[in-house]
Amino acid sequence: MKILLAIDESQYSLEAARILQQRFRTENAEIRVLSVVEPISVYISADVFPHFTPQVESIEADRQKQAMDLVMQVAKNLRSAGFQATESIDLGDAKTKIIENATDWQADLIVMGSHGWKGLNRFLLGSVSDAVARHAPCSVEIVRLKPAPAITKAKQEGF
Repeated sequence: MKILLAIDESQYSLEAARILQQRFRTENAEIRVLSVVEPISVYISADVFPHFTPQVESIEADRQKQAMDLVMQVAKNLRSAGFQATESIDLGDAKTKIIENATDWQADLIVMGSHGWKGLNRFLLGSVSDAVARHAPCSVEIVRLKPAPAITKAKQEGF
């Protein structure tokens, strides 16, 4: 089974990696760990802000290095657990690139975490996991964190 594990630096992605290790057998799973870096240059035009170009390039290079370090560490952990795992980073819109990578690699499953945004954050930032689930060429498992016991108790008591 080919599993695309889409991650970012969040705790939600770490939970997705942990769940993947629990739910799948090592001998039947080929995992590609993917992180997508959205370029800052999409939001800042060199024509409008030419003096920011060197700083933006430096920041983008740092972000790509951090993404590669993260992907390499997660893949290393998966290999230590007995999985066959490879690393990949891509640049662009996360929703689009996750779907493109799953399609090109012919993944059987995409596993990813959900930030669980609601309301205005969801409207402004969008939901990557929701978009991937709707448009993916394969099955998608979205991993959510369990709420902390104190939050659950407060909700039960009406707070």
